[in-house]
Amino acid sequence: MKLNSGDTAPKSANYKVISPEGKVIGSVYMREGETLPPTQMSGCHYEAE
Repeated sequence: MKLNSGDTAPKSANYKVISPEGKVIGSVYMREGETLPPTQMSGCHYEAE
């Protein structure tokens, strides 16, 4: 499931930060209902692990 910064986390989990090229460039732990933070680069998205 692809999520963007500003989206609400659908579940408590580690979310991988995926670059526009499809590489994992980081991760962040979010609790259900929290807002995903801005990514370091434009064009990135989040995916739950």
